[in-house]
Amino acid sequence: MPRILAPLLSAATYARWLHLLIGLVFAGVVLLVFPGTEGRSLGGLLALAVPLDVALLVAAALVPAMRRAEGVQARLLLMPAREQDIAAEPARGFADRRRTAAWLIGRVALGTAVGFPSVLVPAAAVGLLVRPEPDLFGLRLPAREGFTWYPLLAPVLMFALGWLVVWAGRLQLAMAVRLLGPSPAERLAAAELRAERLLERNRLARELHDSIGHALTVTVIQAGAAREVGDPAFVAKALEVIEETGRQAMEDLERTLVLLRETRDPAGTGGAFEGADGADGPATERPGIGQLPALFDTARSAGSPVEAWIGVPAAKLPGVLSREGYRIVQEGVTNALKYAPGEPITVRIAVREGQLELRCTNALASSAVRATPRRGGKGLRGIRERATLLGGEAAAGPEAGQWVLAVRMPLRLGA
Repeated sequence: MPRILAPLLSAATYARWLHLLIGLVFAGVVLLVFPGTEGRSLGGLLALAVPLDVALLVAAALVPAMRRAEGVQARLLLMPAREQDIAAEPARGFADRRRTAAWLIGRVALGTAVGFPSVLVPAAAVGLLVRPEPDLFGLRLPAREGFTWYPLLAPVLMFALGWLVVWAGRLQLAMAVRLLGPSPAERLAAAELRAERLLERNRLARELHDSIGHALTVTVIQAGAAREVGDPAFVAKALEVIEETGRQAMEDLERTLVLLRETRDPAGTGGAFEGADGADGPATERPGIGQLPALFDTARSAGSPVEAWIGVPAAKLPGVLSREGYRIVQEGVTNALKYAPGEPITVRIAVREGQLELRCTNALASSAVRATPRRGGKGLRGIRERATLLGGEAAAGPEAGQWVLAVRMPLRLGA
């Protein structure tokens, strides 16, 4: 019983009923203006009114703003489970206008079909309750004497009307989702926007992981070494390195926060985040291959000898390759400091056959050094993602007693 009565008591049912009656109002106004009802049969009225209604509705659908107005009204009165199922954007092409015209015609037709019972059924129910000779939709019933069950028909009629409104409202909502919902082009654009935002979030996550992770690794190693050695000069040097590394981490964090705040679309229409390529100034300037010597100096200060050979001028590399190359080498050095502290690190950067080759190797941790085994976590996954997005490839793993990180990326993007 609650399942039968609940839809009849729902606010959504009456909001949708109002939406249906608006269609009846439109048809009624047009009918009264032209052709009028005096002296005309039902067939004659329909023959004149229906083509006129359709013509007016099609003309209204040609106005781009009509689709947005109908979408907003449908969201408010039809109460969809998800508002985004019904678009609230102007028509952008002929396909949108065609769907809007179909929606308007279907809305008025369904509203008219429900509107007449909405007027006639309550009047008939009242007649069954109070009139001596009730009139049921034009059919005059016998006098009430001897037919005392007439009043029992009134709630049955109202119950039937209620469920007619419930099903008509659900049908109206289904029509709105089908005809006013996002077009295939809009769905594709929304999917592309979601993918772009996801890629941007992943890129920012990699930036934070690489920069902050490197800074924390160096800080922990320096602090631990200073505590173990206890030499005042070494402690002072370690504190200097920790201070410089912390300052660089703060700059990286500020740069990432700027990327989060700045967008390509100042109007706030949902554009993707603006990357470093679209911003100027030190706040958004990301380090490149040219900043690797400072990175190597930090690793040396942490106690790991670094032998580096960079066979390509940073100025001759595309900006994105220079920046991504820096992050890849930074992650390789960070992993070496984390998993094999104190072991020598070798970095080779060269250009061969139109490919930028990055190779970072370090000896595996000796038995005297306690190091956590590598498990191919977020850092290596981020390196592979960076290389793949630029059309390259990355591989990492033990090789001849060393841990080797090898990355190849084409100099010409998209090649």
